[in-house]
Amino acid sequence: MSKTVAGFSKLSKSEKIDWIVNTYFSSPNNAKHILKQYWNNDEKLQQLHDEFIENTITNYYLPLGVAPNFLINEKLYTIPMAIEESSVVAAASKAAKFWLDRGGFKTTVVSTTKIGQVHFMFHGNFDTLKNYFNTIKPKLVNEAKPITKNMELRGGGILDIELRNKTEEIEGYYQLHASFETLDAMGANFINSCLEQFAKTFKDEALTFNGFSEKEKNIEIVMSILSNYVPNCLVRAEVSCHVDALSQQNGVSSEAYAKKFVQAVNIAEVEPYRAVTHNKGIMNGIDAVILATGNDFRAVEAGVHAYASKNGKYSSLSHAKIENGIFTFWLKIPLALGTVGGLTGLHPLVKLALELLDKPSAKELMQIVAVAGLAQNFAALNSLTTTGIQQGHMKMHLMNILNQFEANDNEKAKLTEYFKTHTVTHSAVVESLAKLRQ
Repeated sequence: MSKTVAGFSKLSKSEKIDWIVNTYFSSPNNAKHILKQYWNNDEKLQQLHDEFIENTITNYYLPLGVAPNFLINEKLYTIPMAIEESSVVAAASKAAKFWLDRGGFKTTVVSTTKIGQVHFMFHGNFDTLKNYFNTIKPKLVNEAKPITKNMELRGGGILDIELRNKTEEIEGYYQLHASFETLDAMGANFINSCLEQFAKTFKDEALTFNGFSEKEKNIEIVMSILSNYVPNCLVRAEVSCHVDALSQQNGVSSEAYAKKFVQAVNIAEVEPYRAVTHNKGIMNGIDAVILATGNDFRAVEAGVHAYASKNGKYSSLSHAKIENGIFTFWLKIPLALGTVGGLTGLHPLVKLALELLDKPSAKELMQIVAVAGLAQNFAALNSLTTTGIQQGHMKMHLMNILNQFEANDNEKAKLTEYFKTHTVTHSAVVESLAKLRQ
């Protein structure tokens, strides 16, 4: 059967599935059974999920877990986390419990400015272009009023528009660089709508601007799009306590433990190979909460990693120090999040997750998400500098191995007990399971 298809998007859901299973699978009936296994029995709910994206054939499940005992700015939270990786939720919960008795997490939203750009080409005199921009700037804002009206009523809107000369990078390349406040909305659609209006006004008005030559009047709009790099939409999260309050870790003194912990962070600050894995651990916590609350983890990932490279070299997002006997561990990261719009008002589990968090504002969610990242990083560094990462991770991974080999409940119970006092490796689990089955 041909693997090309015409008019696929116009086929019904059943027709799409029939074509896929018959074209790509050696056992079409089994493939269809697996796809339908994950459909929701509630037809209305299934239709809601089908309409989130295009060409939907089934639902893809991720576990939704919770990490309790997070004390953030003197308020207790249980944080929802959607993730498939073993030990992430357990590690976050452990870190939360550790810091619960040491003052909890302190957070501050530094700023919430978001960015969008109109990229255009102009071949003419820059001073003339600058004069045109200064003349037309009030009209750019005014003609976007139908779009910004409701946002302005809530206290947000366009903050500023700048003309940026980028001709040193590309001949004839300029930008309208705009900043926005979108309050509790992530604001992508709002920002992009404003930018497209800016572009239209900017191009149309150039045609009648007396200061331009005929050639200069033909401004070429390349594209209008928000940026997921939001270095001025920042949140800071930190924990701190007296070094003595860290308590002994695996027989190592509090002071020695603290110094080793700080050294581990210092290494991630200067060594990109380590920094990437270090920051990936932070994102384990961040992405899990972003997914659970219906936000865009791809946008956050892109922006965060760009921020980690802002000084020209990829570096750690978190930092640690010991001063006057006080251990402090913190991070400052860009997070453009929303608690209204998008999936937040559509997906039933997203609504549930936000209610679990006491219906936070976007600023509050920024702080919760940053704390989840810091907690995850603390747990990882704690393991790395004491027992090693594999001891705890492999014990959490044990159930995945047992499920892979279809262990029954009795086998799971016996091997879980056995590996409480034995090292978990894939081969050791397989060997123990084989012996048990003999």
